[in-house]
Amino acid sequence: MERYSLSDKVVLITGGGRGLGAATAVALTRRGARVVLADVDLPAVQRVAETLPSDRGLALECDVTQLDSVQEVVRRAREEFGRIDVVIANAGVLGRGGTFRTLTPDQVGAVMSVNVAGVVNTVTATLESVISSGGQIVLVTSVFAYINGAGAIPYAMSKAAVEQLGRGLRVELASHGASAMTVYFSLIETDMIRQGVDADPHVSALLSAMPKFILKRIKPQTAAAAIADGLERRQSAITVPGRWRPVAALRGVAGPIVDAKLARDVAVQRALTKLENR
Repeated sequence: MERYSLSDKVVLITGGGRGLGAATAVALTRRGARVVLADVDLPAVQRVAETLPSDRGLALECDVTQLDSVQEVVRRAREEFGRIDVVIANAGVLGRGGTFRTLTPDQVGAVMSVNVAGVVNTVTATLESVISSGGQIVLVTSVFAYINGAGAIPYAMSKAAVEQLGRGLRVELASHGASAMTVYFSLIETDMIRQGVDADPHVSALLSAMPKFILKRIKPQTAAAAIADGLERRQSAITVPGRWRPVAALRGVAGPIVDAKLARDVAVQRALTKLENR
């Protein structure tokens, strides 16, 4: 497949104010792209934009849960750069750790609003621009799209939904000369993980009871480089770290086996009980 050059491409990144979004902006501008950084925290994206090469970054306030907010970002991006070639739907939240029994519908809805509706709004607002330029849509999901999400069910649900959107878009965009890439990451060393996992001893205890390879973290820069490489190769999916690829390939067989093991695992059940009773 012909290599997709990122030179002078216009890339919209939601959740661009920190973590993976900020690291991806740096990685892409180093390969010649221009980036539109959209985030609900305007000062954060402005700080990121200031670190990028001159005239390579545009910082805009955006609430992905509101379609008109994303549409305004698209309008401003096209006004500034003329088009949008690539969109990276990166904005997401982890939500409160807890068993489903302890979560309210509003808490579940808050995760779905950003992680699912926010991605849908982002794709809806940018789809025609991406098709017009023969570009790419990148959907950031997680290995939690296919591993057991006990203790963080809303997050896992949301990432499974994003995975299905990416798979469907890949097929639907093929005849238009555009493409979609779904990216699966394990835990990335970001503020979201530090605040939502490390700062919560009950969630940390639950993860510690899981198979050890689940605990392996990656740096935002590593994940960002994988996205950039995937774009240049027009890949349909990437998984980082690579050790997760066999797990994904065998999910239909391994999933029920792992679920049964977790249901019997004393340490896992003890951690879930503490999480539920805190």
